[in-house]
Amino acid sequence: MPKFLRELVEYRELLYVFTARNIKIKYKQSIMGFLWAIFMPVIIVLSGIMVKKAMAVLSGKPLELESIVSVSVKALPWGFFIQSLKFSVSSLVNNMNLVKKIYFPKVVFPLSYILSQFFDFIVATAAFTVMFIIARIGISIHILWFPFMILLLVMLAAGLGMILSCANLYFRDVRYIVDVILTFGIFFTPVFYEASMFSFGNILLLNPVGAILENINNIVVLHQAPNFIWLTYAAVWAFVTFFWGWSFFHKKEPTFAEFI
Repeated sequence: MPKFLRELVEYRELLYVFTARNIKIKYKQSIMGFLWAIFMPVIIVLSGIMVKKAMAVLSGKPLELESIVSVSVKALPWGFFIQSLKFSVSSLVNNMNLVKKIYFPKVVFPLSYILSQFFDFIVATAAFTVMFIIARIGISIHILWFPFMILLLVMLAAGLGMILSCANLYFRDVRYIVDVILTFGIFFTPVFYEASMFSFGNILLLNPVGAILENINNIVVLHQAPNFIWLTYAAVWAFVTFFWGWSFFHKKEPTFAEFI
């Protein structure tokens, strides 16, 4: 096992402590409490419904329940992904005192923010699942692919989080660039719509997040098997990004103190 992997296993309790700290800070003295976990997905869903309604009016077709469910199913993982990057990109800068003073694998900072967002994702998923049950949304054997697809999304977010947190340490305006990209990224990712609606839909799926979201829609809403070509494509991106990001972070870690 590589040295940096052994170190993370050795400091796994520290990762847990920082993750719990991030969760407590977010919910401490908040009026909404755990409702914050579903606030972002609900806003995305409401925005998606407005877009779907406008498209339905223009096409002269009624807005179907399946369309609303499709947006809801994609909103949860998309919300997790953008929030993970938003918080992890500044993780080293926000903890600069700890980066300088004591030794431990600094990768726990971006990973702890991503795990804290994953906690929110689980809470939101549970809430939306109850709504889907009430709405009598069916289920199929293909739903067993769901954990694997979420794993890919977590790995992709973690890999990018590690890379971007390093970049932001060296160039502090990286987080502003990330914020702009995440703000408009939803228009270039099939969240409000399906890639199949456009003749250039395959181009949209070159975004690995889009490929994952479309496959989640396939297995949850359409009750179909995933598109294995695009699933494999997304899996390659996720694994390469995660392990390269981890290696990159480990190589740059000795220089962090110079840029604090």
